[in-house]
Amino acid sequence: MGGVIALGECMVELSLTGARAAAIGFAGDTFNTAVYLSRLGRPVSYATALGAEDPFSAGILDLMTEEAIARDLVVKAEGRVPGLYAIERDEAGERRFFYWRDQAPVRQFFDLADLGALQAAFRQAELIYLSGITLAVIGEAGRAALMALLADARAHGAAVAFDPNYRPRLWGPDAARAAIEAIAPICRFLSVSGPDLETLYAEPVHEIAARWAAQGPEVVARDEDQTVHLLGAGEPARLAPEPSVKAVDTTGAGDSFNAGYLAARLDGRSAVDAVAQGRRLARVVVQHMGAIIPKAAMP
Repeated sequence: MGGVIALGECMVELSLTGARAAAIGFAGDTFNTAVYLSRLGRPVSYATALGAEDPFSAGILDLMTEEAIARDLVVKAEGRVPGLYAIERDEAGERRFFYWRDQAPVRQFFDLADLGALQAAFRQAELIYLSGITLAVIGEAGRAALMALLADARAHGAAVAFDPNYRPRLWGPDAARAAIEAIAPICRFLSVSGPDLETLYAEPVHEIAARWAAQGPEVVARDEDQTVHLLGAGEPARLAPEPSVKAVDTTGAGDSFNAGYLAARLDGRSAVDAVAQGRRLARVVVQHMGAIIPKAAMP
């Protein structure tokens, strides 16, 4: 069986370094996880839509090649350019985001993609990884097509991993809850963040996680204080926070945690060991600027 397929959006990232200066990179929640999974030794493909001739799309494709991420599932939209976001940080490394993504080509991914080829790839995958941002940007018709493909892939032995990663800017709470509740039962792995889900559900994240774990998935729930709850992975566990580190930029912390966790679980390691690997990677990531750290900094 094949490796990991991640589905979502990669954008141009402007990391503000001064009043008139910024560092340019490329990032996006599922893309960040794909990069770290590849660096941790998993074969990875990324499914998205990019522009056809602009330098930003070319830069993303070049980065995929550098990171050994397969490009077979990338489709191109003529006359379009990737979405863009800028990050402003405070002294604690916490972020404020500014987005330009309404016309990003990923919104037409399911109009442009060869669904037969996508179905064949999904069927051969070991794991399909996506997020709530993926579900938001592909729209209602895209979600319907994706859910059918995921159900088919699961029937052929592929596992599904999902991080709700709720962003109110992208869609309303009713649509988000409906989509998340539909996908949760077909997942093997769910990674949920307290600040994200408590905004959407107005209840403690570990209670939401317990409800989903009762439907079958293995759920990792991360509280705002960095406590981790493991549910549906054998004996339930509550893992206390580790000593804090000085964060420079918390962008990509959850994405890198997910990569570390999933890589360990795919390697056959225990869920507790997987949390340790996810934390170890995330602790390094937050000590660097940008969502994707230099390869030399990998723990």
